[in-house]
Amino acid sequence: MGRLAGLEPPPRVVDASLFAAVLTLLATGLYSLVVGRPAGAWVFDAHAVAGLSTVVLLAWKLRRVRHRVSPGALDATRVLSVLLAITATAALVTGVWWVFGGSLDLGGWGLLNLHIGLGLLVPVLLVLHLRARFALPNRETVTERRNALRYAALVGSGAVAWRAQEGVNRIFDTAGADRRFTGSREEGTDDGNRFPVTSWVADDPDPVDRGEWTLSVGGAVGDPLEFGYEEVTAADEDTEGDPAPPSERRALLDCTSGWYSVHDWQGVRVGDLLDAVDPDDGAAWVQFRSVTGYRFSLPLGEAEDALLATHVDGHRLSHGHGAPARLVAPGRRGFQWVKWVEEVRVTHRRELGEWVAIFVSGA
Repeated sequence: MGRLAGLEPPPRVVDASLFAAVLTLLATGLYSLVVGRPAGAWVFDAHAVAGLSTVVLLAWKLRRVRHRVSPGALDATRVLSVLLAITATAALVTGVWWVFGGSLDLGGWGLLNLHIGLGLLVPVLLVLHLRARFALPNRETVTERRNALRYAALVGSGAVAWRAQEGVNRIFDTAGADRRFTGSREEGTDDGNRFPVTSWVADDPDPVDRGEWTLSVGGAVGDPLEFGYEEVTAADEDTEGDPAPPSERRALLDCTSGWYSVHDWQGVRVGDLLDAVDPDDGAAWVQFRSVTGYRFSLPLGEAEDALLATHVDGHRLSHGHGAPARLVAPGRRGFQWVKWVEEVRVTHRRELGEWVAIFVSGA
């Protein structure tokens, strides 16, 4: 601890650094939820390095204030500070535990969900904490060469530790060794419907009758149409005369719950549906709406290459996986693969309200 104290910057610099680190963790953590392509791997690296650096910052902070948290010295402000320290530490521990292959069954939640939940709670407690205790360091302290070197070493050691964990995971052959760059681990690849069933927020509809289900394709189009299940099905049968012949796409589904699965998805190419309805000039987005009210949009060019899947690995989709049809959007995270799709809507502008629907659909 003596060496750690010797490297410690002034108290106000530590406090401001913790604030900046938490903001970085929050920003990169939220952004990581929508990153599904390898080009975005830097977001996860930045999140990890910020987290490991925060461990050291917390150690400096707790070392300095430990005498203030004795039972006789506690008041409401200090109790909040203790709660913040415990929550932040728990968020860091659950993140590190996940990286090294840990797991936890909390019913509908898992270890990664717990990490995300704790991570979202930290900024709330931090804001309450800062209302009572926060003072910015002066410019001279921040720009002091010695402090700049300390922080270069701090961030550098965080980056080295993050890379070192990959070697540790491989040496000990932990579950963390096989995770994707997003942190997700493989489950149920090429095994039909036998991959995890998860739902976003409160989405939990009753099973949809395939015989009564219809898919409407409309919005900013010249010829809106409606299709029944038999017209979009990927079953091995004569499809001559169907408005949109069945297609197949191998794609990786990466869920923010911490798993990924690769399958051959069969269904109808969205581009074929759009060709049948003649989108207006200037149309830019395609929105996919679920029976629950959940909806998500893709840019027109990306949507054309997406798939509305009715089957997975040659088997009809189960209800839990979005039957009769779900969106397959390669490169997108799982919550963007809309389940139980009943409407495809072409628009000129993206509906901002769909970001609200994400959190209230099915409720």
